[in-house]
Amino acid sequence: MSNPVLNLGAVAASLALMPLHAQEPQSQTLRIGMIGLDTSHVPAFTVRLNDPANKNHVPGGRVVAAFKGGSPDLPESANRIEGFTKTLVEGHGVKLYDTIEELCQNVDAVLIESLDGRPHLEQVRPVFAAGKRVFIDKPVAGTLKDAVEIYKLSKETGVPCWSASSLRFYPGVMEVAEAAAGEVRGAISYGPATIHPTHPDLFWYGIHPTEALFTVLGTGCETVTRTHTPDTDIVTGIWSGGRTGVLYGLRNQKTAYKVIKFGTEKIVEQTSGGDYTPMLVEVMRFFQTGKPPVSPETTLEIYGFMEAADESKRRGGTPVSVAEVLKAAGWSGADQP
Repeated sequence: MSNPVLNLGAVAASLALMPLHAQEPQSQTLRIGMIGLDTSHVPAFTVRLNDPANKNHVPGGRVVAAFKGGSPDLPESANRIEGFTKTLVEGHGVKLYDTIEELCQNVDAVLIESLDGRPHLEQVRPVFAAGKRVFIDKPVAGTLKDAVEIYKLSKETGVPCWSASSLRFYPGVMEVAEAAAGEVRGAISYGPATIHPTHPDLFWYGIHPTEALFTVLGTGCETVTRTHTPDTDIVTGIWSGGRTGVLYGLRNQKTAYKVIKFGTEKIVEQTSGGDYTPMLVEVMRFFQTGKPPVSPETTLEIYGFMEAADESKRRGGTPVSVAEVLKAAGWSGADQP
């Protein structure tokens, strides 16, 4: 489950040489389409992909097309979409399309960036139908059931997709995941966990520290117990072999990100952070190879953990099985690609 610490210079150089398909020229620059222009990820990702002079430039592709999307019932979306759209059109020459189907006819790969996870399932359907590889930004969907349906459609259509928080690829997080500590007994991850009424509690922002926790511990979470107050969530997962993972979600207080790993020989604490660049390197590698760096079962276990935390809250803080909530959402081992 762990990832090697990225050598960004070497990876970026290799990406420039990777073809989308074996029979295509190695110098091909992929045309990337962006769906949903209502998040700060939109300009941040575009400048890294489109501007070779940017210090964090990731080669191999260029954002050339976009579908605005947007959620009128979310001020966080409605109040920002026009500004981000103007940045892409005027600053990067991106062409707008009225439909996702039209966009897909003019690109090689797709980034779904809509801030709101609720429309992701419907937005990805035409992308799968067009056979375009797609990265779905967090949250992968607005419900666990929709997340399961997305991965089922990916399997049915044979079109690969993946989703992740950028924290999974932060050098600081990966250093903790890779550090020798003897037998790993558990980990703690803390970070912001702002709640939005339109999504399961941890989907909206708690996905970041949750994904960092799973990056360190890997998969295998069996039960989840949640303690909730207006300012704090403490979510305890019991992993296979008795390992424990604790998510400490912060609201209405000073916030920061950190993950700590506990081993029989050493306690390893995160000492540095990161940014979007390492994840975009992985996105481009995926667009080139079709091989997702994070598997469907890993992502769905992460979202199952967060859904189980909600269910534990509804049940007054009793333990809830991750397998139980995944089954209720329609996912079983037989569904896995």
